[in-house]
Amino acid sequence: MMCDRLRDDEWDRLKALMPGGTKGRRGPRTDNRLFVDALLFMARFGGRWRDLPAEYGHYQSVKRRYDRWIEMGVLDDILATVAQEADLEWLMIDPTIVRAHQHAVGARQDKGGPDAQGLGRSRGGLSAKIHAESDALGLPVRLIDTPGQRNDIALDQELIEGFEAGAVIADKGHDADCLADTMVESGAEVVIPPKRNRKVQRSCDKHLYRERNAVERFFCKLKHFRRVATRYDTLLANFMGFVKLAAIAIWIKKLNRHHALALECC
Repeated sequence: MMCDRLRDDEWDRLKALMPGGTKGRRGPRTDNRLFVDALLFMARFGGRWRDLPAEYGHYQSVKRRYDRWIEMGVLDDILATVAQEADLEWLMIDPTIVRAHQHAVGARQDKGGPDAQGLGRSRGGLSAKIHAESDALGLPVRLIDTPGQRNDIALDQELIEGFEAGAVIADKGHDADCLADTMVESGAEVVIPPKRNRKVQRSCDKHLYRERNAVERFFCKLKHFRRVATRYDTLLANFMGFVKLAAIAIWIKKLNRHHALALECC
């Protein structure tokens, strides 16, 4: 994927998943590709909506359409569709903290007020937390947001629910009996180093645990998008929309790379 625009092969993978764009008597009603390019520009460089270059259209029109997509859950559906290609040999779970810019504070009451902000306050300031589950290649299959002060294992059950993997890998902070029992019941191997204060120590496959760096690499790629690395959006739903858009971009790049390698092998 180019810096802020989709290549032709990348758009070919996405265009069938886009809502709207139906051709009418006067031609296509919307230009989905230009709209997605505008969102990628905002995700990559951050900043204010009014700073969107005019070549992408009027910023208010782009923002209104983005808000409609959030309400409709369009980006959730697209991410769920591309994630069907996931390699479920094993799954990895981990959270990451995102610091909030001062402009992310102060949601109006008609927009949900503080409850819709999803900001947590700690010694490091205001922040949000992204809980991610990635496949064996480090590609995201599920993303959940919470305020920054929430515990790392707060949403682990929800992250792994509905997936059948050979193993689930996480760091020591996720060592909890309830989570381990859920993994065993689903038939997954528990690859979590046990805490020292455990009365009954559990074995851990150290060689497989080394693969956990894949989810850390995913977070590094995710935070190449400036609007994800620092939260500027007041509403949590709008911020997570850009997080999911960045995750989709990472997926599309990886899928096209694998497709190109397959063609070379042939």
